[in-house]
Amino acid sequence: MDKWKTKIWFNIVAPEMFGRAAAGETPANSQKQLIGRRIEMTLGDLMGDPSKHHMKMIFEVNGVSGDTATTKFIAHTITKDYMRSLVKRKTSKVDANAVVETKDGYRLRVKASAYTLKRARRRQIKAIRAIMHEEVVHRAKSLTLNEFIREAVLGKLASDIYRKGKQVYPLRRVEIYKTQVLAEPPKSEVEEEETVVEVEKPAVVETEIPVESVDVETSAT
Repeated sequence: MDKWKTKIWFNIVAPEMFGRAAAGETPANSQKQLIGRRIEMTLGDLMGDPSKHHMKMIFEVNGVSGDTATTKFIAHTITKDYMRSLVKRKTSKVDANAVVETKDGYRLRVKASAYTLKRARRRQIKAIRAIMHEEVVHRAKSLTLNEFIREAVLGKLASDIYRKGKQVYPLRRVEIYKTQVLAEPPKSEVEEEETVVEVEKPAVVETEIPVESVDVETSAT
């Protein structure tokens, strides 16, 4: 018997910060087998927005109820091809790398890049980098994980950095190109238990294999 016909298909639900939107399907032999599975997809696929296909989201299954698997946010990155397209001759690229903690206790690594209109001087680059670092740390302290990731992924954080950074030297663009959860806040024993609700396994499931991982990189917080 074809092994795919004996598997159960589960609907993947995006984390709360993305409105628990449908994030595709994935097969498994049992509900418990899904816990901890990593799901990769582009933000463009998740939101139905082709302009965001350069952003890759990484989720992890943390609970299963019936045929629905819930997920938590792990990381987001921007493709290397897209990042390379932002680099122009006779301009400067300013990078910042910060480890921050959100208001609700999540520890994150955040990486950002700012691109100037023309070549900047060393002191200007240093000042812009300081603004980037300060803004990322400040926003993390004042926001929950859900709020911070939405601002980082959807552009508000980059926009705020751009607005302040251009006062030092004219900027062309700012990108938050990576966010990654390094550590979660302590949880009670009840919260730490994996949520699995068993359902009866069907004998045969006739359906095509869905794409579980979407990677738009051709060359990848």
